[in-house]
Amino acid sequence: MADVAEHVRLSVIIPALNEATGIADTLQPLQTLRTRGHEIIVVDGGSHDATVRVATGLADRVLDSQRGRAAQMNAGAHAASGTVFWFLHADTRPPADADRLILAALAASGREWGHFDVALDGTWLLRVVAWLMNRRARISRIATGDQGLFVTRRAFRQAGGFAAVALMEDIVISRALRRSGRPLVLRPALHPSTRRWEKHGVIPTILAMWLLRCAFFIGVSPERLATYYPGHDA
Repeated sequence: MADVAEHVRLSVIIPALNEATGIADTLQPLQTLRTRGHEIIVVDGGSHDATVRVATGLADRVLDSQRGRAAQMNAGAHAASGTVFWFLHADTRPPADADRLILAALAASGREWGHFDVALDGTWLLRVVAWLMNRRARISRIATGDQGLFVTRRAFRQAGGFAAVALMEDIVISRALRRSGRPLVLRPALHPSTRRWEKHGVIPTILAMWLLRCAFFIGVSPERLATYYPGHDA
């Protein structure tokens, strides 16, 4: 990974579904990355709103894909020209100079993958949730989608891409990527949307997510779990 910070192109891959009201807030801060030679790929899973129209002009490519985050992210990776992929949710505000943070950290460490800390804006309880998410990721070395997974093209291919599952694709690929070494954890933090927490309630959402993960670890299929995921259609 020598000279990564100077010579490697970053592909930002954003799966989207009915995100017209907020996707511009994610894409606008990324325009400086485009001026530095990186690319932004939005992969739409069949939106019924103006997501595609809003994204067009703010992304280098807007692709149509089979619905589902794993399928959409794999489609974006297949079309990407970069040697580092950064998978970002469509309702997440990235930190300034995220490209430089990612590429410099990969170059300095020689590692193949990593993710960001997250910050949840709002009540003190949401700040506690974010702290727990960050601690859990450090201990388990597993990144969830909210945390902006980044990975070299080589490591992504070696891991087999995202598994064709309806849920928990982030956990599955993190397990595979751990074989290549520890993940990098970067600051400043990403700011994911808190809409899921606000809609379903902080405590119920926490309980639901932990129950889903426990069920997954004991062998319940991701397809079955997806029907219970809070906001799985969003």
